Amino acid sequence: MRDALSGVPASVAGVSDDAVLVQADGLVKRFGDFEAVRGIDVKVRRGEAFGFLGPNGAGKSSTMRMIACTSPRTAGELRVLGLDPDRHGPRIRARLGMVPQQDNLDNELTARQNLQVYGRYFGLSRPQVRARATELLEFAQLTDRADDQVEPLSGGMKRRLTIARSLVNEPELLLLDEPTTGLDPQARHLLWDRLFRLKQSGVTLIVTTHYMDEAEQLCDRLVVMDGGRIVAEGSPAALIAEHSSREVLELRFPLDEQQANVPLVRDLADRVEVLPDRLLLYTADGESVLGAANRRGVRPISSLVRRATLEDVFLRLTGRTLVD
Repeated sequence: MRDALSGVPASVAGVSDDAVLVQADGLVKRFGDFEAVRGIDVKVRRGEAFGFLGPNGAGKSSTMRMIACTSPRTAGELRVLGLDPDRHGPRIRARLGMVPQQDNLDNELTARQNLQVYGRYFGLSRPQVRARATELLEFAQLTDRADDQVEPLSGGMKRRLTIARSLVNEPELLLLDEPTTGLDPQARHLLWDRLFRLKQSGVTLIVTTHYMDEAEQLCDRLVVMDGGRIVAEGSPAALIAEHSSREVLELRFPLDEQQANVPLVRDLADRVEVLPDRLLLYTADGESVLGAANRRGVRPISSLVRRATLEDVFLRLTGRTLVD
């Protein structure tokens, strides 16, 4: 019996959450003299959504390619679905789904044909791929565009079709590389809903993303990578609690006038960050700190009290310098 939504066997969806699908110990990836991944430890359990966050060049994509069995590891231990990728790459790939950063659909085929052709690569019979395509088109909310060519579809539709295609082989583990890059907010939220439904039905997700709100929405646990190393690990809430404050007070000033106000507010917050046009005050109670700052004569152009986010954690751990 199979789950009609996720396509995973019901017996798989019911396996203990403690089952480990991916385990890396001291994982290393080198390209010549460049070490892209520097001895990381990762454990992904069945049924969870696990995220890799980090700036460009942090080692996220290199790690994902090793997990996907498309790039061999240089050193360390790696097990995917209990198997060694160096020895059992084809067996592992047969049980994986992969959503690349860029859609690679066949634009000259219809949405339905894209699913059917891909299903044949996994040895499914024609009746099986027809049934699977119908099921996945409904899941992706593309039934009414099933027989349209891919080229005129919107970016959101193409992304949903790419995810649907990755589920043709009924994977136990789904790898998603920047799944919503370039999509508008409505398309992103619809895609989040589809991914949430997959996770609820037992599919294990591994996601890389540059969107902090996406990581907070989708991920049960995540690691922050920088320079090929893991610099933090935990749930989004735990990372915010550990590396930030409950609230952030933003005080905006005319350009280059913010520095003069630092001595007036330094002792009011757990941490003060100076940006070119504003001060960020990390505190448990932003409104009370704002009142205290005003009583000391601090007069910003504008002020904003907001909850701390994963983006605050990310920038604190990896810095604000642009990485190319």
